[in-house]
Amino acid sequence: MPTHTLLLCFPFLLLLCFLLYWAGARYSYLRRPAAESGDATAFDWHFFVPCRDEETVVGTTVARLRADFPRAHVWVIDDDSDDATGAIVEEAAAEDARVHLVRRRRPDARKGKGAALNAAYDELNLYLSDIAGPPRDRVVVCVVDADGRLDPRALDRVSGPSGLGDPEIGGVQVSVRMRNVEERQPLPGRGRARNAAARLLVRMQDMEFSVSNAGMQLLRTRTGSVGLGGNGQFTRLTALDRIAQAERRPWQRGALLEDYELGLHMILGGYRVTHIAATWVSQEGLPLARRHLTQRTRWAQGNLQCVRYAPRIVSSRHYGGRGVLETLYTFFQPVAHLATLVLSAVLLAHLGLAAADDGAGTVLGRVLALWPLLIGLAAVSVLPFVLWGPVYRRDRAPGRSLLVSLVWGLALWLYAYHLFPASARAFVRMLRGRNGWAKTRRNAERTLAGGPVAVES
Repeated sequence: MPTHTLLLCFPFLLLLCFLLYWAGARYSYLRRPAAESGDATAFDWHFFVPCRDEETVVGTTVARLRADFPRAHVWVIDDDSDDATGAIVEEAAAEDARVHLVRRRRPDARKGKGAALNAAYDELNLYLSDIAGPPRDRVVVCVVDADGRLDPRALDRVSGPSGLGDPEIGGVQVSVRMRNVEERQPLPGRGRARNAAARLLVRMQDMEFSVSNAGMQLLRTRTGSVGLGGNGQFTRLTALDRIAQAERRPWQRGALLEDYELGLHMILGGYRVTHIAATWVSQEGLPLARRHLTQRTRWAQGNLQCVRYAPRIVSSRHYGGRGVLETLYTFFQPVAHLATLVLSAVLLAHLGLAAADDGAGTVLGRVLALWPLLIGLAAVSVLPFVLWGPVYRRDRAPGRSLLVSLVWGLALWLYAYHLFPASARAFVRMLRGRNGWAKTRRNAERTLAGGPVAVES
């Protein structure tokens, strides 16, 4: 068998794994059970809002959380902001006893989101001890991004029997959607073409999170391996306590996927984690490709960092066989993307050398002889993404035509290729020992030429 044919086998195996995973995610999304609401008053709610230079959004976020959830406390962690973030929150706290400002200062500050959340956890512990608060198993921490907006029904849904109403569940993740998906000019003053591209990029992020990723999470509810996200993450305080006893802190210092890593620790500690798709948190989609790539590089690098947990997960009695397989599949996605890039380069080099030896016409004939396989691979690679289009249209854009939804699905396939450069950049950063956490600027902030500021942890 020719060498280039052998080289095609590995990508084909990866594609088969992807198709199995996609089929499970799609089935789980389309067959998701209705979520029953519970009694939110049975819990004591505390929102953690980590902030660094968030003056453009933090005031609105705090006001909305307090208006929609008047019984909840809001803890804003100012991670040594250079702008007016601290002053805005301090003013709100002076007028509202349920708004709390957690100040951090360098050199202790700016060491990542996990470190900021640990500081809020410490402050919450002091607060609860001072007021002789409710039992710790009735206290719930919810992490919300500085630009996050939570569904007003979220606490009732999270309190239900499929959520924190079940005492075995330590964490709940809700669905995520992009708030600015219908914004006509995400880049004011940049021209029609740039704005059209920006709108499509935001739309792809909304599709990715609200249907594709939601399907993955619902599949994980079946395998017992749900991942927590950085926005709309609900955790029982006693679950955080158990992790802190074992690991010295709930969120690990320097982790670039501190949210997903927290979920791993929660399951390893004996709690279950679940996903509730019947409620949501919204955030701003990124309209600029550079910011988007920076964000996804951080996520890919965080995935690679989590590979170190593989031995613990494989040997844990809290992970079943399906959960182990799903988690390992998630861990090694950046590795698979990198391997595919390397093998593609090797295949092209081999074809080039073969063309030099045997002639371009001979090599082209060999490749064309594989046309049924190539067409089949192309079809099964594209179709799963296209099929998400009508599902997304039904649930998030019912006013759009079926044709538009199919075009969106095709665009989602092209959009997914960002995973390859993101994974490659993540791998290079790890080789260079660069584990810094880069804050992605909000859309309302002035665009600077230098890109996001990286903070070395």
